[in-house]
Amino acid sequence: MTKLSNVKGRITYISSHAKQENLYAVYETTERKFWRELAKCNQDEFVKSGTEGKCIEARELIIALPESFTEFQPDRLLQLFTNHFKQNYGTGCIAALHHNKRKNNYHIHLIFAERKLLDEPIIKTASRNMFYDENGKHVRTKKEILGEDGEIREGCSIVKKGEVYEKKLFTAKDERFKSNSFLDEVKHSYTDLINIYVQDESQKLQVFERGSVYLATKKIGKNNPKAQEIEADNQKRQEWK
Repeated sequence: MTKLSNVKGRITYISSHAKQENLYAVYETTERKFWRELAKCNQDEFVKSGTEGKCIEARELIIALPESFTEFQPDRLLQLFTNHFKQNYGTGCIAALHHNKRKNNYHIHLIFAERKLLDEPIIKTASRNMFYDENGKHVRTKKEILGEDGEIREGCSIVKKGEVYEKKLFTAKDERFKSNSFLDEVKHSYTDLINIYVQDESQKLQVFERGSVYLATKKIGKNNPKAQEIEADNQKRQEWK
């Protein structure tokens, strides 16, 4: 699982035919403006918190699929896997179905939000003029944001009476998405979903607990004509660690 500090850029990258040679489908559970608002919310909250490092705007899973799944209709396949996450966790998602350059590594990029939209947005309007300094901190009087020349200092601002000074669209972040138990759960869930559609019993997957959770890899026999395909598949499975 990857932490995303630029979710809008990442969405463009995974969903653009100009950037992806083998892009088969894109599916979204919400409008694209959701991600713009989400990024702004997370950046604003990050600044308020005073935390160091990078702001996490969203998270991404890469789901390795059996090559036999290329037989399924791409749009329906992607919709199935994306809605599976949406139904289980209730958050906004966007996903893209890809192949690597050699077309031996079929996989889904699934980006999901850690916040949900509120049923009703919380909008606060100023009952009187409100003053903010260079750091975005609310101060009591206009005098506190004036320079020696009597003008408003650069970076300071005034919210006039009746104007919106705070708009809250999202819930707090769901802390479970940080946990190892979530990653464990989602791996089991997708492995079970994959196995429903795997027709060959010998190709069904398992999730093992051996200190960490991972998808079982396949053994590459000597002189196996599908060695490259299996190796690529194994590599993607390791990304679930």
